[in-house]
Amino acid sequence: MAIALTDRAAQIAGFLAAQGLAGWSRAAITGDASTRRYERLTGPNGEKRILMDAPPEAAGPIDPFLKVAAHLQNAGLRAPRIDRADPAAGLILMEDFGDMLVARQAAAHPDQEPDLYASSALILAQLHGHPPMAGLTALDPAEGARLVAEVASWIPGDPGRTRDVVTALQAALGQIIPETPVMALRDYHAENLVCCPDGDGLNRIGLLDFQDAVLASEVYDLVSLIRDVRRDVSPRAARAAVAAFAAAKDTTPDALAPAIAVQGVQRNLRILGIFHRLAQRDGKRRYLDFLPRLKRLLLMD
Repeated sequence: MAIALTDRAAQIAGFLAAQGLAGWSRAAITGDASTRRYERLTGPNGEKRILMDAPPEAAGPIDPFLKVAAHLQNAGLRAPRIDRADPAAGLILMEDFGDMLVARQAAAHPDQEPDLYASSALILAQLHGHPPMAGLTALDPAEGARLVAEVASWIPGDPGRTRDVVTALQAALGQIIPETPVMALRDYHAENLVCCPDGDGLNRIGLLDFQDAVLASEVYDLVSLIRDVRRDVSPRAARAAVAAFAAAKDTTPDALAPAIAVQGVQRNLRILGIFHRLAQRDGKRRYLDFLPRLKRLLLMD
């Protein structure tokens, strides 16, 4: 007996058929903490594409992803090529960068980690050399503190003490966020960066998961890269990233250190609250596995 397709499955099947991909094999791949789903499509000749399935009612609009991808490409950076998108349906067919994440390459070849991190930091400097796209939310000191306060109730401990920390954090952010902030991709870490052997220069690294871009301090994404809650970044790789970024910005690692420390506290306090919320509210307890590293990073800053 044939199994009837759900409305969503039928919508996806129609989308793929319209691109001539009805016969391609489909395999789910690991996604992120959002409600977006991803599949790898493989054709009879070994061609591959990625399908992003982002139902608008659950995942929100895909327009930000499409706009940021175009902006990154215009800045000479490697965002996935978009083959077809249906914003109303929340479907994107795009280039497949493969599975060699910077995190996996660095783990398999530790000697390459400093160069990979330095290149990833130079990508940020190149992005900052272009005017940011219009319409981005500004992660100013008040907003940075608000984002921490928003999830602070999920962090075990004294609520009054947490409020004091948030107040102090807003004041500290006011010292590091300039009047003219830069574009930050927000989830810039080694599991959202892909080694692309067919590229050259900075295009050897492909960018993923950038739809939540904001305006922020110039070290926001650098901190995301080197203070990574998902993996232990070697001190050598972190130093290489900061040194490359500082040189490209015509400054020094020592001059960047205070901003890196403050931004590290802001980012990781917010992540601490989000991980507790994911575990307590959504039952995604795997995120608690990151807490020991996250707490070490907070103590580092």
